[in-house]
Amino acid sequence: MMQGQPVIILREGTERSKGKGAQSNNIQAAKAIADAVRSALGPKGMDKMLVDSMGEVTITNDGVTILKEIEVEHPAAKMMIEVAKTQDDEVGDGTTSAVILAGDLLKNAEGLIDQQVHPTVIVNGYRMAAEQALEMLNKIAFTVKPEDEEVLRSIAVTAMTGKSLGHEKGHLADMIVKAARAVAEDRDGKLTVDIDNILVQKKQGGSISDTELIKGVVLDKERVHPRMPKSVKGAKIALITRALEIKKTEFSSEIKMHDPSKMQLFLKEEEKTLKAFADKIKASGANVVICQKGIDDLTQHYLAKEGIYAVRRAKESDMKKLAKATGGRMVNNLDDLTPKELGSAGIVEERKIGDDQMTFVTGCTNPKSVSILIRGGTEHVVDELERTVHDGLRSVACVLEDGKAVAGGGSTEIELALRLKDHASTIGGREQLAIEAFAKSMECIPRTLAENAGLDSIDTLIDLRSKHGGEKGKMIGIDVYSGKSVNMKTLNVVEPLRVKTQAIKSATDAAAMILRIDDVIASKTTKPEEMAGAGGHGPGMGGMGGMPPGMM
Repeated sequence: MMQGQPVIILREGTERSKGKGAQSNNIQAAKAIADAVRSALGPKGMDKMLVDSMGEVTITNDGVTILKEIEVEHPAAKMMIEVAKTQDDEVGDGTTSAVILAGDLLKNAEGLIDQQVHPTVIVNGYRMAAEQALEMLNKIAFTVKPEDEEVLRSIAVTAMTGKSLGHEKGHLADMIVKAARAVAEDRDGKLTVDIDNILVQKKQGGSISDTELIKGVVLDKERVHPRMPKSVKGAKIALITRALEIKKTEFSSEIKMHDPSKMQLFLKEEEKTLKAFADKIKASGANVVICQKGIDDLTQHYLAKEGIYAVRRAKESDMKKLAKATGGRMVNNLDDLTPKELGSAGIVEERKIGDDQMTFVTGCTNPKSVSILIRGGTEHVVDELERTVHDGLRSVACVLEDGKAVAGGGSTEIELALRLKDHASTIGGREQLAIEAFAKSMECIPRTLAENAGLDSIDTLIDLRSKHGGEKGKMIGIDVYSGKSVNMKTLNVVEPLRVKTQAIKSATDAAAMILRIDDVIASKTTKPEEMAGAGGHGPGMGGMGGMPPGMM
């Protein structure tokens, strides 16, 4: 107060909450996000129907897809969505588990805050527990070799469990393992699997069982001219990144002709240039052309005359996959096109899939890029199947790269919870309470699996705890179909080690960040008309972000 006048620091309309009120508000928002995806976890998880502002419908139980489609305003809720996105980017699977774990960490931290434990102490305890959990995970994990096809198949099936695939899981798992192993490359003695080299094409129609693996590349393109051959055996493929048409000038220009005979010469010269494109391709020995840009009608005619199969406007990503699959090189200048630059394939053919014509490049020798053609009865089935295949591919890729896996079905989480409780007793101070809270949070995965399967979660957890212990006990998890606690490895419920480690890292980081916030300052959201009046300058914080104007 100065001479009885209040000192106004924040501009009018700015909202501020601090202390326990701010923490509680953030924790509630984060828990709400975790609760939104909780029922989607596990083999008996339910699907969500999401309808966006345009009326587009998405039906899925994939955690990250659900959260990406939800439009949230609360900044703490946005942090939880980042957990799912990070998990998806790094591993591809386990997004729902990561979000549920983060929600439970915050829920248990709330109880400690009520007991006057300082948030910084909780954060320190959580970080100690996470570090210890990651060490324990490496000891619990078992080795998987690239030759262990049965284990890799189990990992693919586990990643796809919970999706409405019926009896097709085995068929898809076989394809996923073959595709991941086909694109695996040995770099400096370390196996790397880049799933970007696996082209996933989806076409509505048929059934899930019609989904197939193609040892080559499938382009959603047809040949450019009806007189071109429908299939070419012993294909020599030219991958061209430039346009096979007359280049337009970059600026507006016009040509004035006073002599009509000159017009004919002009057209002849243009025709000559376009014919030269076809001649150069023919001279290189190519009988298939995949062009990234356009092909002029006249060039198409000359290529068809020479019996060359051509495709235009292929995506750049597809061109790179073709180069990997066929061993060819992408060429920009036709003068550089020699037999050495050409890729080879057993057959290039046009096939009708559904209502569309597609180009199949198959019969490649040891292709380092393959394709999966997904089929399904409806558009929603095909979209969900694509997400499912992506999860399976990423999981198998992780195991091929790391060579480590753990048992699923909540067995790993229960084992970690029991070990962390024992570890907590060796730690002095209040951090011990946080480590115990972390251990309790780990039990949220088996508890949620039991709840989603219609089982009694308390009885299930008691049964799991009693059976854990020793080398064999660490793999005891919940069989949601029988409701019994059994060895998950014998049931072939196996997950990549990286799924668990990344979930713990992401969930701990998000919980720690949210717990450390004790002051929330939100500037007033500026309306569009106010922005126009202010010369187009937006609000200081954009709803929640930086310091608002007028803050000292």
